[in-house]
Amino acid sequence: MAAGEHDLVVIGAGPGGYVAAIGAGQLGLNTACIERETALGGTCLRIGCIPSKALLESTELFFEAKHGLSAHGIQVGGVKFDLAAMMQRKAQVVDGLTRGVEFLFKKNKITRYSGSASLDGSGKIRVQNGSAPAELKAQNVIIATGSVPSSLPGVETDGKRIATSTEALAYESVPEHLVVIGAGYIGMELGSVWRRLGAKVTIVEYLDRILPGLDAEIASEAQKIFQKQGFEFRLRSKVLSAKVESGTCVVRCQGAEPIQCDRVLVAVGRKPNTAGLNLESVKVQTDGKGRIQVNEHFATSAPGIFAIGDVIRGPMLAHKAEEEGIACVEHIVTGFGHVDYDAIPGIVYTQPEIATVGKTEAELREAGIEFNKGTFPFRANGRAQALAQVDGKVKILADRKTDRLLGVHIIGPRAGDLIAEAAAAIAFKASSEDIARCPHAHPTLAEAFKEAALSTLGRAIHM
Repeated sequence: MAAGEHDLVVIGAGPGGYVAAIGAGQLGLNTACIERETALGGTCLRIGCIPSKALLESTELFFEAKHGLSAHGIQVGGVKFDLAAMMQRKAQVVDGLTRGVEFLFKKNKITRYSGSASLDGSGKIRVQNGSAPAELKAQNVIIATGSVPSSLPGVETDGKRIATSTEALAYESVPEHLVVIGAGYIGMELGSVWRRLGAKVTIVEYLDRILPGLDAEIASEAQKIFQKQGFEFRLRSKVLSAKVESGTCVVRCQGAEPIQCDRVLVAVGRKPNTAGLNLESVKVQTDGKGRIQVNEHFATSAPGIFAIGDVIRGPMLAHKAEEEGIACVEHIVTGFGHVDYDAIPGIVYTQPEIATVGKTEAELREAGIEFNKGTFPFRANGRAQALAQVDGKVKILADRKTDRLLGVHIIGPRAGDLIAEAAAAIAFKASSEDIARCPHAHPTLAEAFKEAALSTLGRAIHM
């Protein structure tokens, strides 16, 4: 092939894009990836999933040392934190992983182009980087440009005092009072970071519940736990405006007194990042939410152009984008590729963690599917008692006729790791009885999953 010609060009080097590029390289395609940021890895690695989890881990350790070690007979005095050191560690984690992606690109012979991409007719892509623009040709193109934070009418973000998750990951000092607009994954996680370090945190949510989309019973239990941790919730609150007035952030909600605070985190969701792609040049169709429309094989309305990840329908999750990236390139090369969307888990990395996979009770009722429900509290689990982390439970929903697992919802210690077994079980169409008959090591937290499976059958042992 001539210079600038490739079998596949991937636009975007986030989890979906870089994984798709590597997968394509492994399958023998001459592959290129276009990324405008200097570091590879996308929002998730640079300013999202990874840095937030690094801060969550650091602040949880600090909070545990200050408030939790005495339960284990460990006396610690004068515990302090160094915010600058926490931020430095976060940066080191991110830097190491972005360099890892660079290595994988070289290992798999992926050509990297730096700059912003735009489509320019069938099979043509322009790369604009300010100094040496390039014109590429490709038989296939995958759009994997991810998402950007959504805005809210009346909220005047300034990138400093009133800003998004990007800025909340890099505060130079702990706010005295942080208002978080939005009680979803991002709001609760970053609210947890700053609450543990001493900030007063007020969560403002338009709906009558936190963590929209999660199983309602689990979300309700989570709210009670978070309130004990010191979170203040203002639900059913419509934000009219947020602005800086005389050096103070003021958040105004309908029918309530204004809230004065030091900083405001706007965490009202994300939207597809398709600006500047020139989709109209190839007549790629989008829906009412700005998402690129694709078929079951991620093909758009334009021949040879595919889309994955946050720019298409479905949950905006890094691992969902990764699965779609692999399935997409496999379909391009072999004609086959599949993602089991029922087996894609979601995790909230608070303390305790919350993890979910499959259907919620509300979704099953809406679909008219009869189910059995089994639960098991971590308070009755020996390993949780030894850890002194007994809040929460495992909840299993199984088809009443076939006993097949339909949904698993966990709030409790290390739920984010425990959900992997549930995802595998759903992917392989396991039943509650299958899980109940599978030996689980003792004492482990995973035993709570087995007990919840037994509970759906009315046979839980330890409760």
